[in-house]
Amino acid sequence: MLKKFMPDYYYPDLSHITPEALCEMGIKGLVMDIDNTIVTYDDPTPTPAASAWFDAVTAKGIKISFVSNNDWERVNEFNRELGYPAYAKSGKPFIKNVIKLMDEMGTDKSNTAFIGDQVFTDVWSAKRLGLFAILVKPIKDKRSLFFRSKRALEKPILRRYAKKHGEGKK
Repeated sequence: MLKKFMPDYYYPDLSHITPEALCEMGIKGLVMDIDNTIVTYDDPTPTPAASAWFDAVTAKGIKISFVSNNDWERVNEFNRELGYPAYAKSGKPFIKNVIKLMDEMGTDKSNTAFIGDQVFTDVWSAKRLGLFAILVKPIKDKRSLFFRSKRALEKPILRRYAKKHGEGKK
């Protein structure tokens, strides 16, 4: 049961995911969540560090795309200068838009990774498709009851991951 929620990799943040490691995994395309994965909800556009990370990844020939449960205004503002394939209001863990993004990038489940900060949306979406599931710690969590409850439900899964792999490792 927990397998469908277990990330393949778990990192403290995006900067710990090197382009070289992605290449070693055979990754040709990334489907990425935006909020709390790449930037906070308060950052309307990519930070300089995020932009540099995108540049380093794409320099290795890896394609990038975004899938978000947030609205189109948010996703378009974030992606305006980047111009990567992107979908908003995706309803993750539904996978329809993830499949569309893989088609647009010309990748498949054997060479695509999904990077996000939530077990029950991002990791589950990846696992439903057989993608590499890469989880990062949330940058700055919302403190609503809904988000606190979701994070509490994630804790047993993350403890099991840490026990099996050690935190932040394969």
